[in-house]
Amino acid sequence: MSITVGFLGLGSMGSAIATRLMASGHPVTVWNRSSAAAEQLVAAGAILAATPAEALSADISFSMLADDAAAETVLSADNLGAGGAGRIHVNMASISTSAAERLEGVARAAGVEYVASPVLGRPAVAAEGKLNILVAGPDSAVELVEPLLALCSVRRWRFGDEPRQANAVKIAMNFTILHALQAMAESITLVEAHGVDAADLIELMTSTLFPGAIYSGYGGMIAERRYSPPGFGMPLGLKDLGLAEALAAEFGIELPSAPVLRERFTTALADPSLAELDWSAVAEVTRRR
Repeated sequence: MSITVGFLGLGSMGSAIATRLMASGHPVTVWNRSSAAAEQLVAAGAILAATPAEALSADISFSMLADDAAAETVLSADNLGAGGAGRIHVNMASISTSAAERLEGVARAAGVEYVASPVLGRPAVAAEGKLNILVAGPDSAVELVEPLLALCSVRRWRFGDEPRQANAVKIAMNFTILHALQAMAESITLVEAHGVDAADLIELMTSTLFPGAIYSGYGGMIAERRYSPPGFGMPLGLKDLGLAEALAAEFGIELPSAPVLRERFTTALADPSLAELDWSAVAEVTRRR
């Protein structure tokens, strides 16, 4: 059975995912605030939507928007409600749990089922269909979107019936990455002070105690200072830290390391030589001290 698919938000990650969805054989309608970002997808067969409401009118729509404000502006009651009831929207962005709750409510009022599916992986991983996707939402909706999510990922991780649960897990994962960046920055600074090549330390780390994408990928970038072009910008790192701080504040949870991380990112963003680089360049704040 053919269904219609919509996709909103065509940054580097959104474009990679939308391209994978086009392999489903279903017609895909795309929308982006700047239509120029859609040109390559339209050339490959996507349909360009003139408005967000048009893309959201698809049977199943997806969005990958920058932050809470962008998501709540685009996924408004008017836009979600324009296509009538009986549709599903899948929000793949890293947003706050409070925004997830509000968006779920807006969708429900419009007769739209809402699923949260934030992702783990960089755009190149998405292009290969090897993301890990964190999923939460109603069973009926999750079952219907599963084949489409499978086109983009190696595994879908189920985290409950409430969409906010997947967003909470994504925030916690990003908070862990922030710590890994700072841990590597401190360890590299220690050994460099003793004349040891940072690349040798990272090889030891990733070959023994810390295998995996974060230490091998970002470790190599930090060791070699390969921060450009950015795969994930410095401002987004501070945004993700803020999401973790807000999540903790909901339940009065103390995050003792958060002020240190905030100071590092604030310093990096105030430095013109670092502000436009990949978020892993935050390591240079520690190195320089």
